[in-house]
Amino acid sequence: MSEALPNDKNLLAQAMWHGEKSRKIVKRVVVEGTLVLQTPAHFGSGDEAGALMPLIVDEREGKPLLTGASIAGALRSYVWSLEKGYGHAQSGNSHAAALFGGVREDAEGAQSRLIVDDALGDNGTVELRDGVRIDGKSRTASEGALYTFVVWQAGTSFPLRFELILTENDNENQLLQLLATALHGLQAGEITLGARKGRGYGRAKVDEWQVRIYDMHNETDLMAWLRGDALSDTSKDLFATFDVEPLKDARQVFTLEATFTLRSTLLIRSDSTVADMGHLRSNGKSVLSGTSLAGAIRARALKIANTLNRADAGDFINKLFGAFGDTDGDKKAQKDRAASRITFEEHAIDGGQFDMVQSRVSIDRFTGGALDTALFNQQPHISGTVTLKCRIKNPSDAEIGLLLLILKDLWTGDLALGGESSVGRGRLAGKEATIKHNNKQWRVEDAGKGKLSITGDREQLEDYVKEVSA
Repeated sequence: MSEALPNDKNLLAQAMWHGEKSRKIVKRVVVEGTLVLQTPAHFGSGDEAGALMPLIVDEREGKPLLTGASIAGALRSYVWSLEKGYGHAQSGNSHAAALFGGVREDAEGAQSRLIVDDALGDNGTVELRDGVRIDGKSRTASEGALYTFVVWQAGTSFPLRFELILTENDNENQLLQLLATALHGLQAGEITLGARKGRGYGRAKVDEWQVRIYDMHNETDLMAWLRGDALSDTSKDLFATFDVEPLKDARQVFTLEATFTLRSTLLIRSDSTVADMGHLRSNGKSVLSGTSLAGAIRARALKIANTLNRADAGDFINKLFGAFGDTDGDKKAQKDRAASRITFEEHAIDGGQFDMVQSRVSIDRFTGGALDTALFNQQPHISGTVTLKCRIKNPSDAEIGLLLLILKDLWTGDLALGGESSVGRGRLAGKEATIKHNNKQWRVEDAGKGKLSITGDREQLEDYVKEVSA
């Protein structure tokens, strides 16, 4: 019997459960916070019912589900873009890999140091958003391109929990810096979640964090972590809490934020309980959606490029706004698909009226009289203040110039937004705009009597515009 029992210390030392084989965790850093959606978000289930795209829901409680995988993926992408800039394939030799583990192609990559829990949402109310792809030539809906998005309403909240594991040989300051950097992206509202992030969906924010660092060598901390005690320390600045510096930002980005007065009415069609059609509302407020902005601005951008006789007008626009490719098996067209590098935000319209219903009628072109059974009514948004926010990743000078020309068209009311522009809807008047490109900034304001006040290097703006036709 004694010969059957292993008594070799070396053999025991090689066992996976032996203490020498453990990760030797010395600290656990737990951070919690409440993520609140600023705009509607679509966290898809992966199933499609015709043109309807449903949401993923926790089956036991029927609550919105934001998976830890989605959160971790968004955080990893954010840290990577800060470190390397936009448009670079991720690699295992990076800050992002140090925190989130090796990339998929790296079979020997380390596991993630950060544990990200699934989050069950509260106050989850469903909205339906209709979408359609616009034909750039006719400016009408493309055939077969109508779809319906199911989204969680703005205001839906998700309790987030992160746990950073620190072992004996880890660079503690580096990992705390990376954790603070990743979570700062959520706190600053720079990380969007879910589908169609580039068109205004999924903007979210965390106001403050609850933090605790557990020393696994301390019995009190160890028992508190095992019990899952509530976190007591509150932080609005994780960099100060962890005593680390922000990660250097390597991103190249152009941003435009402009405020306009709505000259007349705006109608982005949606269902209405009091009219045949009403303006789009979210969480009880009229909104200017990112999808509507993108559609109108893309069509005008293509028109400008063609007017300036750019030989590469189509490719120029596709590289900026993205390419649809082909869904019928054409491999070359599928290869040409590209994601948009320009993003638009959705914002509520400030002020104005929404309680007025306008009656309209279709006219018989032959008789000049009203068509029978063609009476209908609409509930548009009247006047108010409209905000445009967009950004371009890795912009070229020509792309910046193109957006400046579009800003001019919006500012003067030449480019209308929403539907029924032919009857005067959607015309804007510019009030102010802030333009940023890397370390440069410009300020444009309406000075009255058709004049502008521009702060910043005006010649640089002119150079950007000249590049559009180069």
